[in-house]
Amino acid sequence: MDFAINWHSCFFLLFAAIACGFAVGVVVSSNIVRMACCLVVSLSAVAGLFFLAGAEFLGAAQLMVYVGGTLVLLVFGVMLTARGPFVSMKTGGGQWVLALIIGIALFVVLLQAATSSTAWDGPSGNGQTTVVSHSESSLKSNDGSDAAGQIGLGLLGVRSDKLEQEDRVLREGMSGYLLAFEIISVHLVVVLIGAAFLARARRRIRNPESPGPRIPESSHPRIPELS
Repeated sequence: MDFAINWHSCFFLLFAAIACGFAVGVVVSSNIVRMACCLVVSLSAVAGLFFLAGAEFLGAAQLMVYVGGTLVLLVFGVMLTARGPFVSMKTGGGQWVLALIIGIALFVVLLQAATSSTAWDGPSGNGQTTVVSHSESSLKSNDGSDAAGQIGLGLLGVRSDKLEQEDRVLREGMSGYLLAFEIISVHLVVVLIGAAFLARARRRIRNPESPGPRIPESSHPRIPELS
């Protein structure tokens, strides 16, 4: 007996399970490095859900900005700065209660938004069910070019879907997404500088005249004072 396999639904359930499972791992884990790694996998699975939904630009932005940018720098900074007592985090009972209340509230809002959609209402008034074909949200545009190529050109500053527009108003968005990603690149540079500042080398020296504890001092040499 032949069974028709809906691979789109299978991959959707797979990515959804990975995203939810590793998100729970972020909340449950007490190790900062493991939290960051679980967050990378969870957001990567969310990008997969965007691609399955036909939102290729959101999926590419998710991978480039969050997974390939901010989170990698976050893991880099965490692995360099999280030492000793800062590696593990302990959560109190009040924090668990507050997080549970906020999580339930967000779940109720998302559930209401999902069930209020027309795709979840079932048969319409005339007894027919409206089915939206996945081909309507195909990975290819109307002119036959693939969406990946359009995203690449858009990131370089050229909107290929605006080139054939004769109206000046419709051609205003032809500049693409270059400015937005330049702003994001500045944000990533700031994060990198902050991580390097937090992870800068330090040394401890002992005052020869005092038997007290060592005094932390930056590795940068001091400028001698002029007499």
